[in-house]
Amino acid sequence: MDQHLPAPRTLTVVQLPDGTYTYADPNSPPAQQQVAPQQIVQHIHQAPPDRTVQRIALGSGIGAGAVAAGVYFGPLLVGVLTAIAANLAILAFLAVAMVWGVTTLVKSAGETAGNASTGSARRVRGRR
Repeated sequence: MDQHLPAPRTLTVVQLPDGTYTYADPNSPPAQQQVAPQQIVQHIHQAPPDRTVQRIALGSGIGAGAVAAGVYFGPLLVGVLTAIAANLAILAFLAVAMVWGVTTLVKSAGETAGNASTGSARRVRGRR
């Protein structure tokens, strides 16, 4: 009976320059090592907050507690002012919508009454 498997190859174990071991086939030439350009991985992080005011405060003799309060309450103040501005924008939009609705209602109600009054005024003038 014939075997349909390939003939066994002799493999040798070699140690690579980095200290690891691998199998090397003596029938195949070693692979050409290509010198690839060095890839630079740059990590871009979020920029730290501006601490200029705090540095000036520390330089002028204000204590670290005041600087810590500025660091803590500064972003809180920005958040509160943003929330207030958003509320005012919503109120302004509601005011504009209500004024538009009232003016539309007055114009539509005034047209029917205005047309009736102009017709009666013409009739009164025609009698004189």
